Amino acid sequence: MSGELWLILIGTAIVTALIKAAGPIALGGRELPAWAGSVVGLLAPALLAALIVTQAFADGDRLAVGADTAGVVVAGIALARGASILIGLGLAVAVTALLRAVT
Repeated sequence: MSGELWLILIGTAIVTALIKAAGPIALGGRELPAWAGSVVGLLAPALLAALIVTQAFADGDRLAVGADTAGVVVAGIALARGASILIGLGLAVAVTALLRAVT
């Protein structure tokens, strides 16, 4: 690896460590208020939803609907109706593969 790449890698690691340390340093051992704890609890599902939507609808620098979008929709419907995650994943894979084979 080149020296510039190592510099970027080390810089990214340092910045990441500083960002992760900012919360505990700012709190100083105090507990979060109840409202802040509930907001923190909602961050992971919101981030996951954003990643799923981005992957399902993004095609480079534009929005697109394709076979993978249909797979995500079918899996979402199955999960909303109480199917297990493995069933939802299997349905998503099957629908996506079928649509890609047809087109």
